[in-house]
Amino acid sequence: MSEPNSVLYLDGVTVSFDGFRALNALSLYLEPGEMRAIIGPNGAGKTTMMDVITGKTKPDMGEVMFADTHDLTELDETQIAELGIGRKFQKPTVFESHTVADNIRLALAGERTAWSALFGAREQIADADIDVILDRVRLLRLRESIAGDLSHGQKQWLEIAMLLAQDPKLLLVDEPVAGMTDSETEDTASLLRDIAQTHSVVVVEHDVAFVRALDVKGTCLHEGAVLAEGSIDAVSSDDRVIEVYLGR
Repeated sequence: MSEPNSVLYLDGVTVSFDGFRALNALSLYLEPGEMRAIIGPNGAGKTTMMDVITGKTKPDMGEVMFADTHDLTELDETQIAELGIGRKFQKPTVFESHTVADNIRLALAGERTAWSALFGAREQIADADIDVILDRVRLLRLRESIAGDLSHGQKQWLEIAMLLAQDPKLLLVDEPVAGMTDSETEDTASLLRDIAQTHSVVVVEHDVAFVRALDVKGTCLHEGAVLAEGSIDAVSSDDRVIEVYLGR
């Protein structure tokens, strides 16, 4: 049974691939409106955990609940997305040949049928609504720019904007600052802190300095289970975390 008033609850989640245990009785609890940073070495289970939450991978055992009422192990990827769980992968996937504003139109929640596209339903979206989203992700001045011309960091922000346009209850963000400049990294920390005011967010990231800038609770995974949890300063000073992940 999930924790009361949880947005996300994993209990005893185990996943094995050809004898390798990617998740080993993983338990994790996320409160509504919480942003959580997930760190850990390669192979710790971070991506598999995201795959389980989004329905890409089904666990061998364990409980995965969303908003107390939805058993995610019984739903497919589309059903889970429709519940309000959005995922941003490490490599940004934007519509390179379209403008920034049109990327938001293409992503906005609403009719996805061939008929709605044919009759231009998405063109009815108010420019003001698009501008609000683009302003939030620092891209308003680039609304008419071609997405393919954006910097790597700006493409990451655009993909986050495309997720926000769908108004998810929970955002899963995978390594958002990989390949970013220092300035873009700093802006991204500010952006995610802003988003966390109105959404629940899980951030998977290797950059401990960036995670520290988020100023949120951190969870370190190792060998498919939680190794340490708490403030990022407490987690990063844990002897076990130093040994398996940070090095001495």
